[in-house]
Amino acid sequence: MANVVEIIGLRKAFGGIVVADNINLQLAAGQVVGLIGPNGAGKTSLFNLMTGVIAPDAGSVLLEGRPLDRCKIYARARRGLSRTWQNLRLFPSLSVIDNLIVAVREYNGEKLMNVLFAPGSLARSEREYREKARQVLEDTGLSAVADKAAADLTFGQQKLVGVARALMNDARCLLLDEPMAGVEGQAYEIMQKVVRKVAASGVAICVVEHNVAFIRDLCDEGVFMFAGKILARGEVGTLISDPHLTELYFGT
Repeated sequence: MANVVEIIGLRKAFGGIVVADNINLQLAAGQVVGLIGPNGAGKTSLFNLMTGVIAPDAGSVLLEGRPLDRCKIYARARRGLSRTWQNLRLFPSLSVIDNLIVAVREYNGEKLMNVLFAPGSLARSEREYREKARQVLEDTGLSAVADKAAADLTFGQQKLVGVARALMNDARCLLLDEPMAGVEGQAYEIMQKVVRKVAASGVAICVVEHNVAFIRDLCDEGVFMFAGKILARGEVGTLISDPHLTELYFGT
């Protein structure tokens, strides 16, 4: 499998706190990799470094062989790097379907010239966006709430909206930050199904999650992080049965 993302020598420190200590990691097309480790291990910080939320002190992130070092956050998204957030970051007063449409990689309505001089083309694009959004909502089990305000959904449904919005980007790499926190029942099963389907289409997926059962059942590989370092990589069951890693994760 070809590497979609390659992280080379990534370093970041805030004063004496090191959140990324010479991180080297590859994410391949169609692969689901789980980042595991205790709070403060540097998992979400790694996502922030990859997506440009924070700048590294050293190292590079490559997407399909092209460096992202000089790219702004929005440019990385347009290049095909998409993510979800722990705190959702939905637009609560917008409908579910409109929350998805704002995530289209190249939205024609953002360009004033299109609004003024190409209204027909803009209308066609809008129809295409909505058609695509409805398909994504069907895949994520959210069709019935497409026109509801995001604020009126259950927390589990809002989590799924966050994932659905990320899928609108047609990303080559999808980063999921604690997608299962607060999710149970049917939403749990749908989340697994959606992630597997996206990976099968050739997208590289990386998941940060404290639900070890979810990671074990879903991921091809696990990466154990501690104090900003990658300590081990391998089959998830093997990692979580290692006495040393278990002690670091759960304490004595």
